[in-house]
Amino acid sequence: MATVMGALRLGNWRSLLACFLYFDTGFTLWVMLGPLAPFIGKSLHLGAADLGFLVAVPVLSAAILRIALGALYQSMDGRQIALLSVALSALPALIIGCGPLPGFNELLMLAVLLGLGGASFAVALPMAGSSYPKQVQGLVLGVAAAGNIGAVLDGFLFPRLAAHWGWQAATLAALPLLALTAWTLYAYAQDLHPKQGSVRLGLRHTAGILAGLLLLMELAHAGHLAGVGRLLLPVLGVALALAVLPSSYRRELKATDSWAIMLVYAITFGGFVGMSSYVAVLMTTLYHLSKLHAGMVMAGLALTGAMLRPLGGHLADRVSGVRALIVLLSLIALLDGLLALSLPGLYPALAMLWLLYACFGLGNGATFQLVPQRWPERSGLMTGLIGCAGGVGGFYLPVVMGLAHQSSGSYAPGFALFSLLAALAALTVTFLRKPWLSWSHARPPSPLTVWPEEVPAPQGEV
Repeated sequence: MATVMGALRLGNWRSLLACFLYFDTGFTLWVMLGPLAPFIGKSLHLGAADLGFLVAVPVLSAAILRIALGALYQSMDGRQIALLSVALSALPALIIGCGPLPGFNELLMLAVLLGLGGASFAVALPMAGSSYPKQVQGLVLGVAAAGNIGAVLDGFLFPRLAAHWGWQAATLAALPLLALTAWTLYAYAQDLHPKQGSVRLGLRHTAGILAGLLLLMELAHAGHLAGVGRLLLPVLGVALALAVLPSSYRRELKATDSWAIMLVYAITFGGFVGMSSYVAVLMTTLYHLSKLHAGMVMAGLALTGAMLRPLGGHLADRVSGVRALIVLLSLIALLDGLLALSLPGLYPALAMLWLLYACFGLGNGATFQLVPQRWPERSGLMTGLIGCAGGVGGFYLPVVMGLAHQSSGSYAPGFALFSLLAALAALTVTFLRKPWLSWSHARPPSPLTVWPEEVPAPQGEV
């Protein structure tokens, strides 16, 4: 603990706290529809496929908007981006909580705006890391990204409020959290990342991507992208985002390891956020738990993944993210495969899901230990692209699970598919192990072990 506290004092810990709250509150709004899904489904009479699609839309929106905000971060101060996205994130809670019962189409449109909460990842992480030296990036980015704990608040808070006041009024509980986050960002956030390019052009691109996402939701609701056609939405959304960005931002996609690390994050973070969005539905349909108990399950699992993310980054600082990911991805493939072969009873299933979430959390931290080392000058952009891949993985999980259950009456095909993808990711990292270790080397017992606790935090730009 003393070692960790000494590391955190090497930079601006107040700014790190502000970034943590920014991502935490954003994550809370991002997956808010997950624990409310059983209430929404009953209120609007939605089937399994439509309900799975609804909870997946904020995940998809965040995935695409992460590209936009990651690119915008290269030119615009991170604190300003954060305050703007917090203000826009408040609109869905206000409209749902204060207005009449929305229809399915209106909810899809508002779900797109909820994605801004998840897109905060592309700003919160590089802004937090900009105040700290390279040797503690795994720990620092793990702490900032532990905002995943917002999913825990979702599971504990929203089902109880919905049971007493209705699911619409429950969404208003997010507003005080947003107000606290906005004040903390304004007072303490600091962005030391170098900037280049036009802020006006970046804002124009971001607005265009947001408008395109709203149009895609309208097409999906109109039936032009129904059923399996919904699986094309991430492809269309990513194509839209990359089309409006300057060609210089697409340069990094020419490297093989860019796609490899995006695949890894699609498994680790995609598994975390996708399952967090869908696990309440899975628990109520497969194990017939009450809505409140399903929310508790979601909260407990999300707590595991969120709390272990900083540990995953700290572990990767010691042994390298490469070695950690090979082991963690192999375990994810094994656990998904076991769930696919034989869906167990409630308690064995909970134990296996708990282990899955532990691997997700550790894997998320290990992945982003690599990013500032591989792309030190373009960490904001790559955080957006890699975060997008994680969101795409999180979109597919609930959609595929919903389609699998509707078509076969079982979730086994969905777990089998994700097991194969995790195995592919493990093999990919193993294949790239030697070149990755050349720039992501495991450090010897580091300066962390000899830092005195009284070392003052350095002042000025790192």
